[in-house]
Amino acid sequence: MRNICSLPSRKTALALCILTLFVVYHIPYSIRFLEGLIPMDKCQLVGSEALKLDNAVDITLKLGSRSDVQTCTYWGAPIIWDGMFDPEAYDQTHKRTHTSVALTVFAVGRYLDAYLKDFLRSAEIYFMVGLPVTYYVFTDVPEKVPALNLAPGRELKVFAVERHSRWQDISMMRMKSIMEVIDTHIRHHNQYVFCMDVDQVFGGRFGAEALGDSVALLHAYYYHRFRYMLTYDQNPKSQAYMAESQGDFYYHAAVFGGSWQRVRQMTEACYRGIIKDKDNGVEALWHDESHLNKYLWQHKPSRVLSPEYCWDPSVGYRSDIHVTRLLWREKDYGKLRDKAN
Repeated sequence: MRNICSLPSRKTALALCILTLFVVYHIPYSIRFLEGLIPMDKCQLVGSEALKLDNAVDITLKLGSRSDVQTCTYWGAPIIWDGMFDPEAYDQTHKRTHTSVALTVFAVGRYLDAYLKDFLRSAEIYFMVGLPVTYYVFTDVPEKVPALNLAPGRELKVFAVERHSRWQDISMMRMKSIMEVIDTHIRHHNQYVFCMDVDQVFGGRFGAEALGDSVALLHAYYYHRFRYMLTYDQNPKSQAYMAESQGDFYYHAAVFGGSWQRVRQMTEACYRGIIKDKDNGVEALWHDESHLNKYLWQHKPSRVLSPEYCWDPSVGYRSDIHVTRLLWREKDYGKLRDKAN
């Protein structure tokens, strides 16, 4: 490095020095920046009347308002981006139909202390504001769940879960817990369910425009990548296996949802796949996320959320991200996962 910076041509030396330093210290950011330049496919539908509507207000979606991104899938599901929808129209429609929403979140081991309070507090500010919401918190230490002043019509329910020996099992077994709480509680009180990771914080509106029969989220790392670059499970022995010719998008398991009926089907299918893999001594590449991607490829979601609904600031600047509605928190996996083991 010292030799490069001392080349006789000052302009050449400066350029090489800056380039080298950038590559050495920012390789991940460089790659992500270049990935952001890969153009997305474009919506091929003409007008929102061609969409498979989750509800009547979807007719107001403006598919052509964002020429820089893909605003629908080839099977007719909208991909929700800032600028496509009228927030007031969605809020008023769901208030009139008395929509209520369940939000499930797991806070096991140190994840509870590190993230749960901020997650819930920010949800009170930004998540489905004006609608009845029930938070379903799953934890191994129920007595440590923070007491919060919730808005009218919103409540918190706490469920004790087993602390598994590995964080991978904690992640995968949540599918079983969600399936069971839908059967015992959610189906009697809420029309829709969202399932989220706790190590996130809301930073912008996450409202009724996100509600649909089956809702998936584009992963912030992969939404610009070509299909062959997506990290589906490639082990033919796993129930999550996807061949090279399979797949549409790569979905993030940190956020998924839909009607309670569809989420029940989704979580049961993933759980059965995980258990069958365990019986065969196999573990999918990205655990429950791999199984979720397999399910959503076979059963297309009716609604897809753009990465603004779960954004990682470490990706860096992207011109197509106009607002960040849910943000990843910084993580020290060594400390967090040691305690949970």
